[in-house]
Amino acid sequence: MQTAIAFILIFGLLVFFHEFGHFLFAKRAGIMVREFAIGMGPKIYGKTHGETIYTLRLLPIGGYVRMAGEDMDGAELQPGYRVGLIVDEDNEVKKIIFNQNNKQLPDLLFLEVERADLEKDLFVEGYDEEEKLVRYNVARDCILVENGKETLIAPYDRQFNAKTVGQRAMTIFAGPLFNFILAFVIYMLIGLIHGVPTYEPIITEVVENDPAAQAGMLAGDRVVNIDGQAVEKWQDLAAIVQDHPGEDITVIVDRNGQQVNLKMKVKEIEQNGDKYGQIGVKYESPREFNPLKSVVYGAQETYNMTAKIFELLGMLITGKFTIDALSGPVGIYKATEQVAQYGFINLMNWAAMLSINLGIMNLLPLPALDGGRLLFFGFEAVRGKPIDRQKEGLVHFVGIVLLMILMVVVTWNDIQRFFF
Repeated sequence: MQTAIAFILIFGLLVFFHEFGHFLFAKRAGIMVREFAIGMGPKIYGKTHGETIYTLRLLPIGGYVRMAGEDMDGAELQPGYRVGLIVDEDNEVKKIIFNQNNKQLPDLLFLEVERADLEKDLFVEGYDEEEKLVRYNVARDCILVENGKETLIAPYDRQFNAKTVGQRAMTIFAGPLFNFILAFVIYMLIGLIHGVPTYEPIITEVVENDPAAQAGMLAGDRVVNIDGQAVEKWQDLAAIVQDHPGEDITVIVDRNGQQVNLKMKVKEIEQNGDKYGQIGVKYESPREFNPLKSVVYGAQETYNMTAKIFELLGMLITGKFTIDALSGPVGIYKATEQVAQYGFINLMNWAAMLSINLGIMNLLPLPALDGGRLLFFGFEAVRGKPIDRQKEGLVHFVGIVLLMILMVVVTWNDIQRFFF
């Protein structure tokens, strides 16, 4: 149960920030957002505020921001439709009721539609009950009612496709961007709560009978120099030792203010065909509690993890590891279960890594992903006109199908790996 709660909270947080990025920049661009959804599938909770309905859905596997003007949005008034109109004192239509055949409201006007435009010119024209051709202007906040469901009309200037290439691109890019911002905030909070590691090359523990112990190294020694190479951080020490398997080295340490020379032979370790060196020391970095350094730490860790994920992505592209190494929701759930055993800070690190991973994956120039949509915006900017929407929609549909197939494959791999 704890694992399930941790998984839902982490995944919900990542999805919320991703979709909030889309939502915020859509609002800034003046785009009408019809729905802000966390989760997929059947709605379990919904609340309308302003022109947006905020929903929580059953399956915690994603989310979406539904913007005006996207596919399957809005309704059309076709010639021959019989509708009921509610107008204000200025004779402007405030509500249009479909499939209205009897007078349930005293102020309802009936109209058989002849022509209508609910996007640009905002009017409806048709024959009233006396068979006279009449025309009404439609309010920008007019509501359509069909089978009891109310929908706010979206004038063209409030629709996604009416905005500039830059506004649309920024609205789509903001989702992945907010995943990187979330990771930065999490790492910064870790620095504030747990302290910022200083990475000083101070030995925490010396392994008995290994080269360092045999040379006389002690816990608390601060490594200053190895074979003439200055050592300022623990990473410097680790890199030098690993690069000298089986070789003799001289290590200078600071011990209570005095420098001590230690000679030792690096132990050679072989793993997966690669050789690297060890001297048998353990390390736990001292931590510093400093708000400004926590901000720097957040930025550094976000950058380092981003670079690491790109490195792993490159290995996948070049075939250094196969699709079998990928994990889907099942694999992430099992990993969350393992990470949660090591405490809240490790869980925060895991959430930050997943957030960066989600941001990077969404920026890949693949159909149906944010990166694929950004690629089409790039083509539009170069061509000076958009790609045909039907063709673009077909490409994204194929992309969705391929992504679903990939999801099934990695999920099956996870099930095989963890349960069989």
